[in-house]
Amino acid sequence: MAQGSGRKPLVADKRYPKSRSGKGAKPARRGARKGSSGGGIFGFLFGRRKPAAAPKKAAPRKKAAATRKPTPKRKRGLIGTLLAPFRWLLRLVWGFTWRVGLICTGIVALAVGYQYMKLPEVTQLLDGRARGSVTLLDAKGEVFAWRGDQFGGVVTTQTVSKHLKNAVVATEDKRFYRHFGVSPRGIASAVRINLSEGRGPLSGHGGSTITQQTAKLLCLGEVYDPEVWESERAYEADCRQGSLWRKATEAVYAMAMEAKYTKDEILSIYMNRAYMGGGAYGAEAAAQRYFGKSANQLNAAEGAMIAGLLTAPSSLAPTNNLKRSQDRAATVLRLMNEQGYLTAKETQYAQSHPAELSEAAEARAGGYFADWVMDTIPSYFGDQTTEDVVIRTTLDQRLQKAVEGAVDHVFENKVREGSKAQAAIVVMSADGAVRAMVGGRKTRVSGVFNRATQAKRQTGSAFKPFVYATALELGYSPLDRVLDAPYCMDIPGSGEWCPQNYTRKYYGEITLTQALRDSLNIPAVKISEAVGRDLVRRVAGDFGIDNEMAEGPALALGASESTLLDMTGAYAGILNGGSSVTPYGVTSLSLVEDSEPLMGSSGGMGERVIRTKAAQQLVWMMEKVIAEGTGRRAQIPGWQAAGKSGTTQAARDAWFIGFTADYVAGVWMGYDDNTPLTGVTGGGLPAEIWQEAMVRVHEGLEPKPLPMQAPDPLPTPQPSDRDQRRGPRIGQELGRAVDGILRDIFGN
Repeated sequence: MAQGSGRKPLVADKRYPKSRSGKGAKPARRGARKGSSGGGIFGFLFGRRKPAAAPKKAAPRKKAAATRKPTPKRKRGLIGTLLAPFRWLLRLVWGFTWRVGLICTGIVALAVGYQYMKLPEVTQLLDGRARGSVTLLDAKGEVFAWRGDQFGGVVTTQTVSKHLKNAVVATEDKRFYRHFGVSPRGIASAVRINLSEGRGPLSGHGGSTITQQTAKLLCLGEVYDPEVWESERAYEADCRQGSLWRKATEAVYAMAMEAKYTKDEILSIYMNRAYMGGGAYGAEAAAQRYFGKSANQLNAAEGAMIAGLLTAPSSLAPTNNLKRSQDRAATVLRLMNEQGYLTAKETQYAQSHPAELSEAAEARAGGYFADWVMDTIPSYFGDQTTEDVVIRTTLDQRLQKAVEGAVDHVFENKVREGSKAQAAIVVMSADGAVRAMVGGRKTRVSGVFNRATQAKRQTGSAFKPFVYATALELGYSPLDRVLDAPYCMDIPGSGEWCPQNYTRKYYGEITLTQALRDSLNIPAVKISEAVGRDLVRRVAGDFGIDNEMAEGPALALGASESTLLDMTGAYAGILNGGSSVTPYGVTSLSLVEDSEPLMGSSGGMGERVIRTKAAQQLVWMMEKVIAEGTGRRAQIPGWQAAGKSGTTQAARDAWFIGFTADYVAGVWMGYDDNTPLTGVTGGGLPAEIWQEAMVRVHEGLEPKPLPMQAPDPLPTPQPSDRDQRRGPRIGQELGRAVDGILRDIFGN
């Protein structure tokens, strides 16, 4: 370097930064540790390294050596001395832990990312029913029952009532808006509760968040496949299994949902897919099912009741036990108050004014009538439907309440306490349209044995009108006379058979009208034998009694079996002028999205069985039964009514079936195990039930006369005239045989 430049010569110490002691220090050589770490994954996990070559030490400067002070050694305490041998173990454990944790975090992140990629758009997850729904409308088009998996429509957190939304969060997951899909705090709390209650840590309370519950509802994205699962029940069982691996997978899926959807979208999925009892899936279906209103109209008490169902929807459903459901709702309201969703005043008001069921919900899903309707339609439109079906029916809810009230009234006031006797009642129009039905003394039940449609019982004297219908069709007059006197028949293979009247008395020569009015057995058997049992069977069968009928002469006394529905339908045929009737409850069936029905009426009037004149004369005869005979207890003030009582052998069954100009009603009473009734005949309690029901049914209606025709007065009988009048008009093949039998009966 040139002299005189004014620069001082370079000093080697200044090329390096000062050490912490203020002196320059030479940095370690690059690459001195290159390749020093090794051992693969074990090296990564446990931190093992090969010893690196020691760098050459720079010659210590004398000045630095002279001024550096030796570092004093720290004194170890007793604990430090004792732990010193284990420090290497702690370092090993810590190194292993954080590295394994890092690997697990990576695996979880990959799993979450994989599930994230598989998740569909939120709109595809809102309706997850395996089956469709069936909505039943009454004759006026009002909903009265539901079946299947009811889905009322999509709701969101923005469209649903704030009370329902808040109640769900307060009850199911109060930290929903603060966690990432899994709540370690909630899991720890659930484990603590389970252990304190003597269960396993994962048994009982699960600590699941709403997101995890939604993941479970979605079955972690698995769709039902009949080739994989034996049934939908098996599929659901797999979706709800509680193994540790399943819970871990559920947590991963929940975190993926949190990454894919917003909190409100997750809550919306949950409120649309959750089962809420009574066949209702989702908040809208539950609101309509229980309260007859939309989910956006629910008040605090109603929202709390629906949210309370989520823990046990079947047992807590208000249609099963309203009081239990209201108690649960009171607890939900308290939670809402504690979490700031309701003020103390609002909570107190809602608890003191609990939610009440709508009228349709009180009907317990339509009861016996809805069960019968579901049995009459094809299963693919009924219990097994995958579509949303709407069925319009013939039900009149006013009449349904009337007959329910009548049955309750009679059993509460006129049947001895503790009696196990049952009763059933059917009301229909003259064309067979069923307007009301009760299948047992417990009127508001569903899914149980229906005695109106399923019980086949002997009909007793309620069958006799069809014997006289056959005679009238053949040309007999209601004023024709028959001898009521001791009468026996020789039955091949059985010996002598001698029918007797219920009173054990004989009344001599009487008209057919008197015989029917007083329900005398001997005249009925004589007329049946005179016109021919085959014709009686044919007329009764054409009127709708299509069960296998008795072969012997006891046919006339109601030895055959039938259901109350079929018997009432047969009487409707008498009222409508002699045409057959098929009882029906469905007027149309359609899919929700279709305007045109897929099915029309399931029944109605059919072919003519007897002439109109014969039917109207039979009505005239049956009117005498109620006005003057065995059915006097069935009289309806201000109305003409016709009918017939029936009591079977040993009083195992008691019937009363009759009609006004507007409605036909049938009542059956008896025991399910065929135990004889005590002191009950068809003209007794069944007639009183019939009268009580029909008075309520006709309330507010204008009285109408019955379609009946009195018989023409009979002229002085002449043999030729009599033979001509009594000649057969149906079954001409009987001919002379019938005439001979008539002479034997009437003693001419």
